[in-house]
Amino acid sequence: MRFKNYIDQHREIAQIIYGVVLIILIPLLISYNTISIISKYNQSIDVTLQRQALSLVNTINALISDELNDHDKLQDKIENIKERDSDIIEISVLIPQGDDFIIIAADNQNIVGENINYYYYNVAWAQKNSDALVTDSIKLSRLDKSTSFQTENNERFWLVTKTLTNEDGKKIALLSLNISSEIVDQLTESNRNSSLLILFATIIITILFLVIAVRLWDYVLLYKKIKELDKMKNEFISIASHELRTPITSIKGYSSMVLDGTMGKINDDVKNAAKVIKDSSVRLGTLVEDLLNVSRIEQNRIQINLQVISPKKIIEEAITELKVQAKNKNLSLKFLPHNKKLPLLNIDPEKLKQILINLIGNSIKYTNKGGIEIKTQEKENKFLEIIIKDTGIGMTSKEKEKLFQKFYRVKNEDTEKITGTGLGLWITKELVEMMDGKITLDSIKDVGTQINLIFKIEQM
Repeated sequence: MRFKNYIDQHREIAQIIYGVVLIILIPLLISYNTISIISKYNQSIDVTLQRQALSLVNTINALISDELNDHDKLQDKIENIKERDSDIIEISVLIPQGDDFIIIAADNQNIVGENINYYYYNVAWAQKNSDALVTDSIKLSRLDKSTSFQTENNERFWLVTKTLTNEDGKKIALLSLNISSEIVDQLTESNRNSSLLILFATIIITILFLVIAVRLWDYVLLYKKIKELDKMKNEFISIASHELRTPITSIKGYSSMVLDGTMGKINDDVKNAAKVIKDSSVRLGTLVEDLLNVSRIEQNRIQINLQVISPKKIIEEAITELKVQAKNKNLSLKFLPHNKKLPLLNIDPEKLKQILINLIGNSIKYTNKGGIEIKTQEKENKFLEIIIKDTGIGMTSKEKEKLFQKFYRVKNEDTEKITGTGLGLWITKELVEMMDGKITLDSIKDVGTQINLIFKIEQM
């Protein structure tokens, strides 16, 4: 528990340590794994070469065993074997003479008759059962630093030695064979270089991925913090909005009482001041309601009570509530249903009324002359469209792009004096979609705006 608390308190440090460990440890493990594979591959190749060398020396043994007593024939066979196998660097047959060995036949006739005192030959001669010994030039260099094991091309070779016996099984000579591993070493080196290149590329890609992963972790933590802040913001808005409701209601109530004379006679200055107070409280109340609706929608706390009913009465009620506003601006407000009896929809009556009041109210607000028409039409007997069309100021295609975003309002000379929260259309769109509906908007600057609400028909 203490460890968890410590991690929580030092999350950023833990994150840095975690990232550094990943970026260092994983490439190291990949490197170790690749190098281990290359090493085992080389060992496997060496084992295979040793077996091939032993097989070759046994074959040569069989070829020259009958000529051990005839040095001239033995010399001819040695030279012949050397010519036929390009991998053989040196081949010689030696016999012991005291503590040394004397060469009796070799691919290089110039060294025939030379004495050689080499401990490795002594070890080979001491082998029981005429077992062959095989080792490479690198190991020989480590064992005997006084002797040079360099070839013309500085290539690695295998030294194979085997005692030769007569018919009675008595050791009579020693076969020494140097076999080149140049071709195999070149292939091995090429494979090793390719593997190291791939390893390097893999490490670079892995480090890049790890860096991205660490950054993603940053974003995850940041997203978590944002979610927490968003939750706190929603809770604050919800609490603040609820707390503001009561004083706003009181302000509206008392300002109305002042205006209608309930509080006694007032002069024009007081009347104008009371009207400003009332209008401001109405706008503030609208903002509070919008904020509450936003909070409920974002927290999935808004309730949708679906009913299969006709929308006609709801549309008529919304129009009735807004007729006074339209009349005050000398605007016509007409309802033109395509049929006396509208089809039934699966909707929430209160939410649909809220949607219509907001949309029709906007049309009245942004229309200076002409009027607003609310029409209906059916599409393919499957959908009912409720169309709200006005002759208002309209908007450009660019202004339409963000219209359904929170707090967005079209700002230009025509709208600067019109009040609003920028939340109504976002709330409207969310409510429509919660009832499986769809809202579309089309507008032309200085011509007007048309909004279509589309709902699926439940019954005819």
